[in-house]
Amino acid sequence: MTAADPPAAPEPLQGRLTRLRELLGRPLFSYHLLLGVSGLLVTLGLMMVLSASSISALETRNSAFALFGRQLISMLLGLCLMWVCSRLPLRFFRLAGYPLMVLAALGLVLVIFIGQSELGAQRWIYIGELTIQPSEPAKFALVLWGADLLARRVRGGTAEWRHLLIPLMPGTALMALLVMAGRDLGTTIVLMTIFLALLWVVGAPLKLFGGILAVVVLAAVVMISTEGYRSDRIEGWLNPWANAQGTGFQAVQGQIAMGSGGWFGLGLGSSRAKWNWLPHAESDFIFAIIGEELGLMGTLVVVALFGLLGYGGLRVATRVGDPFVRLASAAAVAWIAGQAIVNIGAVIGVLPITGIPLPLVSYGGSALLPTLAALGMLLSFAKQEPGAREALLARGPGPAARALSWLGLGGPRPGRRPGRTRR
Repeated sequence: MTAADPPAAPEPLQGRLTRLRELLGRPLFSYHLLLGVSGLLVTLGLMMVLSASSISALETRNSAFALFGRQLISMLLGLCLMWVCSRLPLRFFRLAGYPLMVLAALGLVLVIFIGQSELGAQRWIYIGELTIQPSEPAKFALVLWGADLLARRVRGGTAEWRHLLIPLMPGTALMALLVMAGRDLGTTIVLMTIFLALLWVVGAPLKLFGGILAVVVLAAVVMISTEGYRSDRIEGWLNPWANAQGTGFQAVQGQIAMGSGGWFGLGLGSSRAKWNWLPHAESDFIFAIIGEELGLMGTLVVVALFGLLGYGGLRVATRVGDPFVRLASAAAVAWIAGQAIVNIGAVIGVLPITGIPLPLVSYGGSALLPTLAALGMLLSFAKQEPGAREALLARGPGPAARALSWLGLGGPRPGRRPGRTRR
């Protein structure tokens, strides 16, 4: 191109839209989207846990990296679990829901008898340095069990919604009652969200949702009125600045942290709220630290990433024809995205504080491992999309498979044809 040549004309809008449609229509787009967004959120979470927990960990554990190290181990274990789940067949997930429901119910029963109570809720079992929260894997168990149950009913020709509720509603109610026995209102809300998502996808009538929501609201009112600390949380939510040193302290400090970040934040690691001003900065209120250090732009990026994660999961649900895949994918999205909405809403003050962590970002291995397992399941489902298997075969073995082949542990070495031997 010479100086006399005119500049290239910009690509017309119609051409850009065509290219965008081609990109969205690729067989492995959902797979790569879910994988990329999950990796970004986990990496951001690990980085923010280090920043948010460094001061409290230095004071309580004599090391600023104590909680970061535990989160790093949980992340590595979770990524391995995610990789394993991404390679499991569909039949495994359909069968795994039943034993997982039993194990989750047993864990919730154990919490009632031997669990430790903190902040008004009895959720944790301590075994030495290991902390287990059975209500977290219970969410994944309900997704798998409920999806398989409804998929079998739909394939069997059961169209009457009253028949679809049995035994889905009693099973969900049992799990919710066990969680409520530990005074964990936040997890109960998530379980009911999963339940409603399953019914929505299977096509239950709107009047059923109205009845269930009325029961849920009534149960929430009873739980709030019977527990003094929950009433204090509602009071602190409705008017936090009226009692900024009491019931509204955490909400006020979270809003101050969010507001002080401005557009682009104070800088990574420069939070002032983490210096014992904001309680549970590394877990329930880590979104406030993100807003303080990375600013409004950082929080919008996090919200956009969760939106893309939900889009990827729903794309899998709509493109794969299997009823179980459709139900499980939608329920998993409702769980992860719904929990993110509740957490972010509590931090910015539009919802009451329930103690629900931000998925993939907040500190806590008990929440991180089941979430990554669910995302691995979505990756496995994404390989069932039309044309996905052909695209994977055309791409050939991945780096791990090629490395194993060079060690003689996989297929033929790159550059050698199968069946040829060296003379």
